[in-house]
Amino acid sequence: QVQLVESGGGLVQAGGSLGLSCAASGGTFSAYALGWFRQAPGKPREFVAAVSGSGGLTYYADFGKGRFTISRDNGKNTMNLQMNSLRPEDTAVYYCAAHRSYVSVKTTPAYWGQGAQVTVSS
Repeated sequence: QVQLVESGGGLVQAGGSLGLSCAASGGTFSAYALGWFRQAPGKPREFVAAVSGSGGLTYYADFGKGRFTISRDNGKNTMNLQMNSLRPEDTAVYYCAAHRSYVSVKTTPAYWGQGAQVTVSS
């Protein structure tokens, strides 16, 4: 059983930057691909970004390309999402997710964090 805990959300003005972190426990960290999803009020949860177990592969939703950077530190069992040039439409609860498969983590994660609120003011 893998436990995921997000941190680092908050309020930022449009155009600003914010970083999210996800701390994992309960499994062999490098064996899991990790991802970020988000859910805005009244909208379905959507994929944001994913990173493979080794950190060598990354993938982004179109809205995040060029603005968001996902990374992981297998020595510290942590994953990060750096978000730049934030827009009001990026406002959402951001969730950390994990799956043994790099393919599946983008669509059907096996484990979820509790979420962290990100609010971007205009």
